[in-house]
Parts: sequence; C-alpha cells; structure tokens
Amino acid sequence: MRKILVVVDMQKDFVDGALGTKEAVAIVPAVVEKIRKYDKKDIFVTRDTHQENYMDTQEGKNLPVVHCVENTEGWELDKTVAAEVEGATFINKPTFGSVELAKAIKDIYEKEEIEVELIGLCTDICVVSNALLLKANMPELKISVDKDCCAGVTVEKHLAALETMRSCQIYC
Repeated sequence: MRKILVVVDMQKDFVDGALGTKEAVAIVPAVVEKIRKYDKKDIFVTRDTHQENYMDTQEGKNLPVVHCVENTEGWELDKTVAAEVEGATFINKPTFGSVELAKAIKDIYEKEEIEVELIGLCTDICVVSNALLLKANMPELKISVDKDCCAGVTVEKHLAALETMRSCQIYC
C-alpha cells in the first residue's frame, strides 16, 4: 500500500514569523524526521498563499495579521523543512483547505490503494480543513494526523482540533 504524506504550511510565518509559536518551532525536528521516512514522490507540500490585498479579504478582516504573502520571506518554507522536500509536489492554497490537493490525492486513490498522513500547521485551521476535505471526498480512505508533528494556534485549540478529527474518523 502506498503511503502519502501531506506537509501543511510549514512556512516561516507560521513557525517563527508573524504567527509563529514556540510549539510550532518545537515540532520542526519531528516534521523533518517524518519527511525523511517518505519517498519524495509521495509527498505533497501546501503553502498558505496570500496576495498584497490580504487585509481586504474575508480572512484578512477576521485575522488581521498579514502573513504568507506570496514571494515574501514569511511565505517561504522553514529552511530546515525546505531542505527535505525538494522533489515533492507543491500546492499553493489561497485559503485554509485545498480543493486542488483533494483532487490530486483522489486521482491517486482512484488508481491504487493508499493511506494519507497529514502533518504541519496549524492543527486547528489548515490541518483540520485539509483532513476534512480529504475525508469528505474519499470517505473510505484511511487518513491520519501525527499529533506530534502538528501545532495549533494554542495548545488548547490543537487538542480540540485533534478531537474534532477523531470524531470524523481521522486517526490522531
């Protein structure tokens, strides 16, 4: 069985930049170790990707912290993570979850038996959004989230998101 890894938004702004946390910084070594266990052809990397008009968007009005503006330093992957994902498939996403990611994985799922594991940031926003999009599109697909390779906006929100995913039959 083929195992697919989704590395969600391990970008500078979420690790140690505009929206970074000590918990996000702390998971970087575990994320790197997890990535090393997968073949690069089986890794999808998402990047939260905003434009200069971020503050005029619905998200910008609800989360008024400019972050992950395309082609800025904060948009780039954490350097340690970036060094490990060369050759992976990259998907820029303008919002929390990626329909493009779900379609790409569904294309593989329709041809072969797979499992999907998600890691990254933030557990309570983009990780949960992508996990639920995958589950909605492929209800029989085994999806897991490595809780030790994720961090939320807060520890409490991280734990709540894990519980939400467990309720939706995602293994955490």
